[in-house]
Amino acid sequence: MRILVAASCAAFGAAVPAAGQAAAADPIAACADLLVPYADRAPAPEELPPLEISSATGHLSYFGASHSRDPEHPQFAAIRQLWEQRRPTVAFYEGPARPVAETGDETIRQYGESGYVRFLAQQAGARVERLEPSPQAEVAAMLERFPQDQVKLFYLLRETARLRERQGMGEAELKAGVGRLLQQANAMFGEQFGAAWTIDDLDAAYRRYWSEPAAWWQAPTRWFDPLKSSAETGGIFTNDVNRASSEFRNRHMYTVLATAAARGDRVFAVVGRDHVPAQAAALHCALAGAR
Repeated sequence: MRILVAASCAAFGAAVPAAGQAAAADPIAACADLLVPYADRAPAPEELPPLEISSATGHLSYFGASHSRDPEHPQFAAIRQLWEQRRPTVAFYEGPARPVAETGDETIRQYGESGYVRFLAQQAGARVERLEPSPQAEVAAMLERFPQDQVKLFYLLRETARLRERQGMGEAELKAGVGRLLQQANAMFGEQFGAAWTIDDLDAAYRRYWSEPAAWWQAPTRWFDPLKSSAETGGIFTNDVNRASSEFRNRHMYTVLATAAARGDRVFAVVGRDHVPAQAAALHCALAGAR
């Protein structure tokens, strides 16, 4: 198993293992084998420095963030300091392309670290690009591995848990919010998700798999931890879909960032902190030739 040693988490400049002779011909494709799968991964350490790698012509600054909407969180000062040091030509963000507010603090309150990197890019006139694959591409990849109803339930229940835990929504708010989400999902994914679901359909699908918790809006957050298996949490399949989704996203993120830095851009990206150690060895291999 390919395991990213603890030293790589603390000091990303360390050498990484060989990716094979094919790396010389297509290093980005060949070095993707060094992406760390969730089965081999530990949570990111609390002290996680930014990943800094120079290619022959470009540079990558990759910041692993905690998901926060608190402008006083020290990571936002660190993000701004790194931005001012590196003066990026392109910024990559995680999540959907939402607008930014008039100030940095208000942007953070509304959109967290993803919004903040877009705010900094707008202020500096840098290009902004999405770091993640399209939702349709991700769903297509999941449908190759899991039944349609499980994929639908995973995404709907994960968003339900996020709204409940991060925004403090109760039963009535969740039913209304997820009702709107179902309409959006039916429009966005069409044939991928099959027949359109209502709240009653969601309730029936949930009950086919779970009797505890009794209601779909109570789905616990542990069901969506990719570092745990569904057997450990009682999620039946949710952790496994989340793990597959995260690994698909990691490969896409790695490819996008390595391509941009290899073509000569000064690249700046902010992402959830656990993604960075998973991609670090592959990025070192592709950009710095550390193998």
